[in-house]
Amino acid sequence: MTMRTRPLGTTGPQVSALGLGCMGMSALYGDADRTESIATIHAALDAGVTLLDTGDFYGMGHNELLIGEALRTAPAELREKAQVSVKFGALRGPDGEWSGYDGRPAAVKNFAAYSLQRLGVDHIDVYRIARLDPEVPIEETVGAIAELIEKGHVRHVGLSEVGAETIRRAAATAPVTDLQIEYSLISRGIEKDILPTTRELGISITAYGVLSRGLISGHFTRDRQLGAHDFRAYSPRFQGDNLRHNLDLVDALRKIAERKGVSVAQIAIAWVLSRGEDVVPLVGARTRERLTESLGALDVTLDAADLTAIEEAVPPGAAAGDRYPAPQMAHLGTE
Repeated sequence: MTMRTRPLGTTGPQVSALGLGCMGMSALYGDADRTESIATIHAALDAGVTLLDTGDFYGMGHNELLIGEALRTAPAELREKAQVSVKFGALRGPDGEWSGYDGRPAAVKNFAAYSLQRLGVDHIDVYRIARLDPEVPIEETVGAIAELIEKGHVRHVGLSEVGAETIRRAAATAPVTDLQIEYSLISRGIEKDILPTTRELGISITAYGVLSRGLISGHFTRDRQLGAHDFRAYSPRFQGDNLRHNLDLVDALRKIAERKGVSVAQIAIAWVLSRGEDVVPLVGARTRERLTESLGALDVTLDAADLTAIEEAVPPGAAAGDRYPAPQMAHLGTE
């Protein structure tokens, strides 16, 4: 396995071809082992992964503290190469409930101050509001990030889950490096309007959900029981007939993977890698075993026949169910 790099937009740095999404180490997918999580971050850095993604609301700050510990205990040469992307703005209560988003300039700076402290770093490489605050123009939110850049606290402006119009407005306010948004074989909504817009403006995509929260990883079974604190227990794609239909798609994908001598996860990640040099998949590995499998996608070459077979097995729009429960879908830039 050779770790390649890709440009993070026309205004951003070179980053590893795969990034590590750390959310699952703190929240939403059930319990995680702290020691294994830190070991997985260290293993990712050692393998050449440079992009670590988090949110200040993942585990109410737990995830940033975890990354901070991992960076502090990593070899200096690896720590210095790490680039951290942080989402902010999601509001939560003591019981974990969600209560909206805050993109006011004063709040942006407040969130950043706490993130810098928890991460133990002197700057955040890419900073982005997790979802658009409907009460605050994106120009004001992005303008506050630009002020943080001027003071050296942030390096680059990012966006998350917004549509083409918002991307254009943000980019007219300050240079935008990257849009983080869900993109996978079964979540292709960005291809119509959003991806053409980011390419026109020189903005890269960091694609999260490339395995659709494990649904198309090849490891999710029809009889799997999800815990009460697992987000997927409430996700439409993991319910009843939707789940059965979606796992049928995985079975079709598995046949292609077996012919290639690779895993389902590897072929799904390789498909996202094939979308272009401006697309950087985030893999949500919580263990070194899953990380190793994901990194193996870098050695998978998909030729034209492979891509045709994959498209036939999992055509656009084939998934059953929305990406999120209905209340959360209202905050997204694309279906």
